[in-house]
Amino acid sequence: MGLETRKRYWLTGAGNGIGVSLAEAILKTGAHLAVSSRSSRSSEDLSARYPGQVLAVPGNLTDSQTVREIGEQIARQWGSLDTVILNAGTAEYIDGQPADPLIIEHIVRSNLIAASFCIHTALPLLRAGNRSHLVGIASPATYLPPSYSEADGKGMRFLFESARVQLVAEGIDVTLVHPGFDSPSLRLDDCFPAPVQWTAETAAHHVLKQLAERPHEVALPVSSMTVLWPLPSSTESMLTDVNSDKAGNGCPIKGQP
Repeated sequence: MGLETRKRYWLTGAGNGIGVSLAEAILKTGAHLAVSSRSSRSSEDLSARYPGQVLAVPGNLTDSQTVREIGEQIARQWGSLDTVILNAGTAEYIDGQPADPLIIEHIVRSNLIAASFCIHTALPLLRAGNRSHLVGIASPATYLPPSYSEADGKGMRFLFESARVQLVAEGIDVTLVHPGFDSPSLRLDDCFPAPVQWTAETAAHHVLKQLAERPHEVALPVSSMTVLWPLPSSTESMLTDVNSDKAGNGCPIKGQP
């Protein structure tokens, strides 16, 4: 897939969906991977199957102190990062009703604020890395227009485009992976036929193949949203600050921050 071996990655939201598949695909290259998820089960499983490659750095990424501590742990262990993939977040859907303010707060904190904390923490490590690459995976809640999502839709685009402007002079590439069928990095004959139904594994391999070219954007087919960002299992409930009965029946979780 064009990935260099023994690179050092930090992947957030690795607890389920596309996050799990990205972790597997990265580790199969021989790279070292720092894994962040709310649950330690995923990192324990990966550590058992890829001994010596996995650094478990779990924690609540909406807490700035926790994120700083994760960065300090990575710095002590490795000293640098080559690629950071921020996949943690959540997508909420409200069935035809105005969004409860707590839901909006949850979306903003879980996606945008958590991502901004992670970017701030990751930058010194990326500056010390080799051909460094910052990657964000936008949930439907923070990318798609309001007709698809209750929360206003371009937060992650703004966050990563701002980072790109800041980092271009330092030689750090920035890529936004987003739901949708169109991407500036695709030629006309490369566009996805509709409908597209991908497994999380297929999507992960597509993302990593595209990231090797370091484009500004990578598109993922909307019709695969619930596969790529599935509901949490019964042991991985939603955050306690949001009453789950406020959300609609469809609530694909990207990977809890």
